[in-house]
Amino acid sequence: MHAETSGALHRAIDEPASEQVFFLPREAGGMTLFLLAAYGIALVVFRDLPSNTTMGFALASAALFACGPLFAATERQAEKFGALQVASVILGIVLPMACSGVALALWVGEGLPWQWAIGTLVCINAAAAALFDMRIISLFCGKIASWAGFAVLVPGTVTFGAVIAAALTLSLIARLEWNAVQKRRLAREARERVAARAEDILRSFEETGQGWFWETDRRGLITYISPKAAMALGKSTAEVVGRPLSEIVDPTLGSADAERTLAFHLSARSAFHDVEVRAATRGDERWWALAGRPVYDSYKNYCGFRGHGTDLTEKRRSDQQVSRLAHYDSLTGLANRVQMSQALEQILAAPSARERACGVLMLDLDRFKHVNDTLGHPAGDALLKQVAQRLERSIGGAGRCGRLGGDEFQVIVPGHQGRDTLGHMAQEIIAALSQPYSIQGQSVVIGASVGIALAPEHGSTSDELIRNVDLALYAAKDAGRGVFRFYAEDLHAAAEERAELEQDLRDAIANGEFELYYQPIVYAATEKIVGFEALMRWNHPKRGWLSPAKFVPIAEDAGLIDRMGQWALRTACADLARWPRSIRCAVNVSALQFSNPELPTIVANALAHAGVAPSRLELEITESVFLNDNAGTDAMFKALKRVGVRLALDDFGTGYSSLGYLKKAPFDKIKIDRSFVQGATEEGSRNGAIIASITSLAEALHMDTTAEGVETLDELELVRLLGCSHIQGHIYFKPMDASDATTLVSGDLIAEADGPQSARAPRQNLLRRVVVVNNGNRLNATLRNLSESGAMIEGLWNLPPGSPIRIEIDADKSVTAQVRWSRENRVGVEFHAPLRRRPDGSLAVLKGEPGQACDW
Repeated sequence: MHAETSGALHRAIDEPASEQVFFLPREAGGMTLFLLAAYGIALVVFRDLPSNTTMGFALASAALFACGPLFAATERQAEKFGALQVASVILGIVLPMACSGVALALWVGEGLPWQWAIGTLVCINAAAAALFDMRIISLFCGKIASWAGFAVLVPGTVTFGAVIAAALTLSLIARLEWNAVQKRRLAREARERVAARAEDILRSFEETGQGWFWETDRRGLITYISPKAAMALGKSTAEVVGRPLSEIVDPTLGSADAERTLAFHLSARSAFHDVEVRAATRGDERWWALAGRPVYDSYKNYCGFRGHGTDLTEKRRSDQQVSRLAHYDSLTGLANRVQMSQALEQILAAPSARERACGVLMLDLDRFKHVNDTLGHPAGDALLKQVAQRLERSIGGAGRCGRLGGDEFQVIVPGHQGRDTLGHMAQEIIAALSQPYSIQGQSVVIGASVGIALAPEHGSTSDELIRNVDLALYAAKDAGRGVFRFYAEDLHAAAEERAELEQDLRDAIANGEFELYYQPIVYAATEKIVGFEALMRWNHPKRGWLSPAKFVPIAEDAGLIDRMGQWALRTACADLARWPRSIRCAVNVSALQFSNPELPTIVANALAHAGVAPSRLELEITESVFLNDNAGTDAMFKALKRVGVRLALDDFGTGYSSLGYLKKAPFDKIKIDRSFVQGATEEGSRNGAIIASITSLAEALHMDTTAEGVETLDELELVRLLGCSHIQGHIYFKPMDASDATTLVSGDLIAEADGPQSARAPRQNLLRRVVVVNNGNRLNATLRNLSESGAMIEGLWNLPPGSPIRIEIDADKSVTAQVRWSRENRVGVEFHAPLRRRPDGSLAVLKGEPGQACDW
């Protein structure tokens, strides 16, 4: 028994402090009063005092139990000293119980009835069992020690054998019970740890403020609510407990439906989750998502609801922000392209024709790019914000304005609007946006062009209306900017436009509206300016500066080119007379002029009137003069050479004639067309070989060569390497008026190359609405510029490089491409198949069978 007890004691000592089991209770002193009461009753029964020995054992047991708290404290302080702990257990348990047993045994020998002594000892053991609750080792040690005292009455072999047998039996029972108690203790501690962990997790969840818990009784009254939730309501937990759950919900606004849903679940006793409600807070708006389930007791009686809540406030604010970004421009705060498109479609889908009427104004800022380039994009953003504010003030409540992207804005005016009203509104917008702006301490002035279309007059669908208002805007910009234009059918009719330009050309000839610009020609070996090419320019009174490619073909068809050419000859000779004698000037001669028998006389008269030597004038003639190669062509060449002027073959290699004419045509120079120069430095290009062949041919025929359209440093290096004697292009100078040309030749005539290192494909500026299809999504965008290999598109956000797209121009016109770069709302794309360029220079989209093309 002692060995078993000692082993148990040492095992208990070796266990961690958190799981330590102590054998002595702190309340051991309570046994003292019980023993004294038991001994006092025994004295009454005995009717005399026991012997001093018996009295000594009885008092010793009471005294030892009185010292129980001291022994218990010693045991707890002696965790690391096993011997001291064992001694404390012996003194606090074994000795006092043994002394009580010996005292009663001796007392029986002195005459105390043995029945009373055994009953008293049983009561003492019962008290010890209550004292040593859950301490099996302590209880069994005390029982063995108390009953061992009776062995003194019959000190024989049988007695001691019985005591030893009882001790062994109790030791076995103690060991089994000890193991059972340990298992129960470990299970209890495990449950307590799980409960504590769950409590810590729930408490942490509550403390974050993102989630909280609630519970109601069967009447729907709150029995528990997390302090954070009560605090959010502006109340204490005590103020909320006992109130109906519905009182934490704000019944106003859109949460009334949620409250009815919550009340339905509570009354139906059905589980629910993610019921969004607005909290009945006093200050800021707060939203919760509630979840709960009914609770039943072991008898399946309904006890109430238990659930949790999640704070949705930040999520709803984030969703609102996302929704705003999806419908409003983040920079200006105006409606974005999506919202404007939806608003227009909503108007056009109205049930009555009167409600479907509206006016659409499309705005584009003039000179905005200059502000971005000179002051930077932050200044451009600040400017756009001010533009948006002025636009809103100008429109007021008459319509809705939005920003479509970049510097493009749109205004929708609902209802039937007269042209005068919309024109006045457009004029006010232009005037307001044209006032000076203060950006970064600088005064900035821009303008605006406005296109106007009416529904349903100019379109009954959104796409049709937008397409037509775009055309109107393009017409306004083409008319010189700073004006507004209504959509008109003639924007689609090229013939009407051609007729109008023809009449304008006649007026321009009569009114002297044409100007000559001069582009310098540089000798490649010395980089000295040796001449100019005269280029005709026309500043249309309404359309502004028009490209020669636009009005020269019309002039040729109308028979006006001869009069224009004669004017150009006279003007160029007059300007040439003011320049140094080493400078030549080249003037283009059309095929129609060349066919005029009077051309040599006209040239001679111009030279004589200006007093210029004929050798300083160079006539540039295209290969088209040889289409009807006859005796008249040869005679014209001979007559011109008799005048003494130089002849240059312009646009060599782009015509349709054979090289046979070079045998008899007295050309002094061959001009290499810019189409051969541009792209000559690209890998795999054959243009370089063509240029080399032309220069070799010209050298063999004792002719000079001029490379036209040289714009980059690598092109300049290539044409020099290939033997071109003269160079003309933006790499040295752009065309300039006569005054600037005169100033230029008054200097040392040295030219300096200035331009980019390499070239890109020629780009055509556009302003055209397209639909871009990406991953099944159809996105409205604007095609800004176009080349044979790619394009720049505006209005597309977050398209990563490498994304495949399809660009739909019309229902039957599309091209596939891949995104190469993306910045803000603009992307650069590369076509999967290069576009074909028509003979007139326009681009076409390859579609269907090879060779079939659709104009853009």
